[in-house]
Amino acid sequence: MAPDTVSLRYFLVLAQELNFTRAAARIGIAQPALSARMRRLEKELGNALLVRDTRSVVLTAAGAALAESAPPALAALDRAWDTARRAGAGELGTLRVGYSLSAGAETAPALVDKVMRDSPGLEVGAVPMATPEISAAVAEGRIDAGITRGEQQGRGVRRYLLRRERTGVQLARHHPLAGHPEIEIADAAAYPLRLPDSAANPVIHDQLAALFRDIRPHPRFHTPAVSFDMSQRDLRDGLTLAPAGEAAVTAAPAGLTWRPLRGAPGLTFHLVLPREQSPLHRRIRAVARTLAHELHWLPG
Repeated sequence: MAPDTVSLRYFLVLAQELNFTRAAARIGIAQPALSARMRRLEKELGNALLVRDTRSVVLTAAGAALAESAPPALAALDRAWDTARRAGAGELGTLRVGYSLSAGAETAPALVDKVMRDSPGLEVGAVPMATPEISAAVAEGRIDAGITRGEQQGRGVRRYLLRRERTGVQLARHHPLAGHPEIEIADAAAYPLRLPDSAANPVIHDQLAALFRDIRPHPRFHTPAVSFDMSQRDLRDGLTLAPAGEAAVTAAPAGLTWRPLRGAPGLTFHLVLPREQSPLHRRIRAVARTLAHELHWLPG
């Protein structure tokens, strides 16, 4: 029969104090209750642990052996208990995250860093993916969580709003509109507009294109030959503008800046999790909620 661990911990206090009165006071129970615990422990073991008299307590050979061997055993039990608790809370194991390339400038790194700081027992791996593939990868269990730009469609998943950002344009610092704190949509439409590749993220492509749907004459749209060219060399001509969310400020190369578009609806990032969720998924959702609050990602 396994010993009563509470009584075993009480015994270790008594083995240090060698006095029932002091041990009971240190534990915070009555002395008769401590005596009853020790008699029950000796009965379970089948050996005397203590030699008692009116003035002192002496450990028997069995008691001395137990006093020496019990602390590491209890420490191992505590570690096992803590491991089980942390696993049940989603704080242990492996977390695989897939994210839209455009989320890699700020949103995905911030969430991954927060997860790693809050749950050091998790082994986290995050890789960029084509945005249209992320929901399917989560639903099929190829990744545990996704971060998408825009609310992507997909079965077998749940989407949670992670971040809302203002919509604006990236442009050269020497562009004629760069001196404006805000830019009118019609004024931006007078210049060539670079849109993200529709195949890479059709939701965001269509949302940005829709900003200029009612502008006449129609703006001149183009898609760069190299998707996600971080050098943004096509904007350096000083004419072309690139509609983009405010997070673009973080990754803007030297010589470029960002300005909000007046009256434009915001862009969003979403956390994608499977419909049936484990403690790990619930943990990630809780961390994401905390991060969004800390960084004011969901104003209003």
